[in-house]
Amino acid sequence: MTPARPVTVADAVAALEAAYPPALAQDWDAVGLTVGDPAAPVRRVLIAVDPLPEVVEEAISDEADLLVTHHPLLLRGVHAVATTAPKGSAIHRLIRGGVALFTAHTNADAADPGVSDALADALGVTVERPLAPEGDGTVGVGRIGTLSTPESLRRFTERVADALPATAWGVRSAGDPEKTIRRVALSGGAGDSMLHLARAAGVDVYVTADLRHHPATDHLAEPGAPALVDVAHWASEHPWCAQAAAVLRRAAPHLEITVSTTRTDAWTVGQPSGAVNA
Repeated sequence: MTPARPVTVADAVAALEAAYPPALAQDWDAVGLTVGDPAAPVRRVLIAVDPLPEVVEEAISDEADLLVTHHPLLLRGVHAVATTAPKGSAIHRLIRGGVALFTAHTNADAADPGVSDALADALGVTVERPLAPEGDGTVGVGRIGTLSTPESLRRFTERVADALPATAWGVRSAGDPEKTIRRVALSGGAGDSMLHLARAAGVDVYVTADLRHHPATDHLAEPGAPALVDVAHWASEHPWCAQAAAVLRRAAPHLEITVSTTRTDAWTVGQPSGAVNA
């Protein structure tokens, strides 16, 4: 980017797509510039996980020119963008507010570095390789790495809870609380489709989000299966926002970039459950 002219939406998109190549996105995904004029100038940027209404309002309130999110606004086909529907209303609000919207989703999941590298950094895990490598093996979803000092599953669970933003879902683990954890597999976002890869990797624990009952219990029944740490989907991907901010700062140091702290996790109340024995 040349300092002689204002940074444009196209400039910001080019920097982000160099870091998160669209070719890495899954064929069902919808990534890239969703709303906005590539020629429009950019001075302020807001980065968030979800383009939900409260984040759109935050971008407008902050006078941002560009909103960068991990999750797409229009992942599935739509037939109308009337303001009577939430997504249509968001598009109208963005356009009226002069805010462009850019998304890096599964391409950011697979990039090197990407979503899972940001999660690994937050947890103090030194990355060795992808959990599900693609192409030359340096890109792919998930990561495998190590802790500098082994610790119990109980302490590792506390580490995860301390490192990620608080949610009603919280952090929970499955396995012997005193099991020694050194080798770690992790994947930001929903990752129970890769439980078999975590087992094959010979790690001590697998950290991901949205674990379901049957895949989790079937996994734990396997001999030598790694322990599990389950976190909220939004929390597991929030560290990526700071990574994306760093990408833009390197490309255009004078941009004003803010990472949203608006909690867009779906769950709002958490309460331990209990039952009286019959």
